[in-house]
Amino acid sequence: MPTQKHYAGPKLRDIRTKAGLTQKDFASRLGVSLPYLNQMENNNRPVSAVVIAALTDQFGMDPTALETGDAVRLVSDMREVLADPVFAGETPQIADLRQAANATPALLHAFLGLHAAYQQTHERLASLDEALGRDGARLTPSPWDDVRDFFHYCDNYVDAVDRAAERFATQVPQGQSIAMAAQAALENAGITLSLASSAATRSYDPIRKHLTLSSSTSPVTQQFQLILQMALITQERLIEATLDLARFRTDEARAIAKIGLANYFAGAVIMPYKRFHAAAQAERHDLERLAVQFDASLEQVSHRLSTLQRPGLKGLPFFFVRVDPAGTITKRHSATPLQFARFGGACPLWNVHQAFETPGRWLRQLAQTPDGVRYFCLARDVSKSGGAWGAPIRRYAIGLGCEIKHAGAVVYADGLEATRAEAFEPIGISCRICERRDCHQRAVPPLERQVDVNPDYRGVLPYKVR
Repeated sequence: MPTQKHYAGPKLRDIRTKAGLTQKDFASRLGVSLPYLNQMENNNRPVSAVVIAALTDQFGMDPTALETGDAVRLVSDMREVLADPVFAGETPQIADLRQAANATPALLHAFLGLHAAYQQTHERLASLDEALGRDGARLTPSPWDDVRDFFHYCDNYVDAVDRAAERFATQVPQGQSIAMAAQAALENAGITLSLASSAATRSYDPIRKHLTLSSSTSPVTQQFQLILQMALITQERLIEATLDLARFRTDEARAIAKIGLANYFAGAVIMPYKRFHAAAQAERHDLERLAVQFDASLEQVSHRLSTLQRPGLKGLPFFFVRVDPAGTITKRHSATPLQFARFGGACPLWNVHQAFETPGRWLRQLAQTPDGVRYFCLARDVSKSGGAWGAPIRRYAIGLGCEIKHAGAVVYADGLEATRAEAFEPIGISCRICERRDCHQRAVPPLERQVDVNPDYRGVLPYKVR
């Protein structure tokens, strides 16, 4: 049980609102007076140990939720955004950002949304065709950013969807595979299935009620796409209700999130929470063993490990990322203090970028971020064949890692000199917010520091960071 003081007014209001309770009823459930609850919700009093126990017992809240969650991510995101040159001058201290993240998270979310809109406008003006404008052109928030933030701020764990997927998996008759059960569910809905040589991995015709999967993809991919389509059809009410709660700003964001939730459901069916959680611990998070045991790909297993955030049964806090050869992050999630750059490229010293040079091999790395936190990082390429001669190969690399204090539970960390400080390589989020002064791989100076330029001296960099 946490011993330090926690002011969690917004969190209390969120729990009460989702439960549909008045302040009076909520106070009664927590065993406190109405004035006491009012003071806690307004951050005038800290949340007591008795209240934390009541929240855990009555509402299933994980006690650590008062120490982690939105606040850590909001502070990290705000630090990165405030490094933008548009905010030249004195920036808020980290302590101030933490206080604001705990007291007024909605305000910081609004600030981040405003900056994202500003940046999108700036990027459009930088492009000639956008600057000239098109008929009907208008400023809209990026739907991809909206969806990414939705999963980012719910810890990449959607409880209702996860539990529904687990129920489906546990009800599969003995001797029947998950894929067979998914196909049977579709057949019960009047939908037929066929495999065909097709450029589309998955294609569903709602008029004919016929699903076609590409025969050129792997059985693992076919199974995943089969379950995904089943989720879109048989779990539509659950997915739509979840989307209603998310309150996306555009129809495009809602449509993208719908696919994301169906993907989530498919992964949770293939790797049901409790069974996968137990297997991950028993196998010491050996990705290859887990992939064989659950008939899943390495990428699917890695992603699933990063979603094990169920209150009361949390898994190891992992970060997960997927990058392309250009260094663009195409998937990201972090249940650790490590955050990924929302804008711009990631740190080139991170081993995930080197995975393309050693296909088929696991790369291990001990790394330390500028804030002093140390990590164990694992990376490997997961390039995907086009399925035919001449078809383009999609090249990706995945990264998975955890704080070094958890590395003993990961088989890949065995034999590393985790007690030797010199063994940890310095990495960061991105150059413009990295505080390291002597990085040999720095692309641009840090925005929060001044530089000295001497035309008569050249070191590793053409300038010195003060």
